[in-house]
Amino acid sequence: MYFFRLTDGCWHVYPPGVPKDATPLIETLRYATQFAIRWTEALFTLLPRLQTVGLPSGLFPHPLQIRQSTGAFVLSIGCSRGKARLVLALTGPILGDYMRRLNTTMAVLAAVGFIATADAQTVVTIGHSAPLTGPQAPNGKDNENGARLAIDELNKSGVTVAGQKVTFKLDSEDDQADPKVGVQVAQKLVDSGVIAVLGPYNSGVAIPASRVYNTSGVPMLPVASNPALTKQGFKNIFRIGASDEQLGGTMGQFAAKTLKAKTAAVIDDRTAYGQGVAEQFVKEAKANGIQIVDQQFTNSSATDFLGILTSIKSKNPDVIFFGGYASQGAPMAKQMKARGLRAKLLGGDGICSADMGKVAGDAASIVYCAQGGISLDKTPAGREFLKKYKAAYNTDTQVYGVSYYDGVKLLADAMVKAGTTTDKAKLIAQLAKTNYKGVAGTYTFDEYGDLKGAPTTVYVIKNGLPVPYGR
Repeated sequence: MYFFRLTDGCWHVYPPGVPKDATPLIETLRYATQFAIRWTEALFTLLPRLQTVGLPSGLFPHPLQIRQSTGAFVLSIGCSRGKARLVLALTGPILGDYMRRLNTTMAVLAAVGFIATADAQTVVTIGHSAPLTGPQAPNGKDNENGARLAIDELNKSGVTVAGQKVTFKLDSEDDQADPKVGVQVAQKLVDSGVIAVLGPYNSGVAIPASRVYNTSGVPMLPVASNPALTKQGFKNIFRIGASDEQLGGTMGQFAAKTLKAKTAAVIDDRTAYGQGVAEQFVKEAKANGIQIVDQQFTNSSATDFLGILTSIKSKNPDVIFFGGYASQGAPMAKQMKARGLRAKLLGGDGICSADMGKVAGDAASIVYCAQGGISLDKTPAGREFLKKYKAAYNTDTQVYGVSYYDGVKLLADAMVKAGTTTDKAKLIAQLAKTNYKGVAGTYTFDEYGDLKGAPTTVYVIKNGLPVPYGR
């Protein structure tokens, strides 16, 4: 009788005499030279039965690997992480009878292309959730690009975890900046077995999706900035960007102390991000003596703000703070100029992108915004990143490409130090105590998972691109 067991997405098929609690450990094919395996007989004996127990067909045109378990050797076919695998465990007595067949067996396997390379590697998949379609797609693609750039570099340089070579892959999913889709993406990534997730980008997506990741114990590295995200009591969230408290607070102080504003109007797009960053601006602006003369609301797909701006114009504020993204901020800036408003347009990192400059054109000259981190062109590492990114993608980075680049390398560093590519609890524990120096800054986290001492920089838009204020 053959015994079937499904664990970690992998089918294990054990013949009699092999303990079903044995855990196969990956070995390379160099050990196969010592043993001959009755693999052909076992495969053809089991093939009809595999279909009856529901294993998918088409398993066999996959690389073969040999694994060693306590008292047994294991044949594994179709070893891609997250896909069904056939594992045959053969005990020592069976192997001994077939040692003389080794050369013939290996020759046949090589001839039909079944044998994997002798230096078999562990494949580690990192998930990514972001809007890859719709108005915010430039930001989502920027984040994906940063992550892929880091993965390419890690795979090129070579990473070893607990003595095993690692190949990193990115599973990038489009959450459409939609909370419902984001939760579906979260479940899909969890079910596929990703070791960790970069994102989501939007706070409105990140907060509900975080409950899925927390339940499954998957580490989550978002730039979503709403403070509520990290105040849920979850231990798996590590925010790799500044929070709204830092972004909105910075702009409140900037409006009062640098622009000498006395009055302000506020508009937010009713998303978790837009509302959160606007609230923090109002809090800090009031603390610095600014009077809020009007507060208006829009939505994340609006492009016509003439009614709102007409109402605000009658209040004649010194500044208008917009809590939202560049896809709305850019047309808003153009309409402010067209309506003759004298106010400057302030915002958080959502409007602080190259896309803002491209769409708003000359009207972008009235924009002041805050980003987390230091200005990349002020450090050698930052300048090198900008150069590599432009060479790889033939475009300038938006806002958080560098944070996702750092996030991937932060995860790889944590895996090396924790000595695991599979134990998410150990990885979370290592991330909680990490002190990693990346391109955008040093990553250490407080008890909530917020970035300690996250620096922020105020930018203006010049020649279509964000540049640090005062340059």
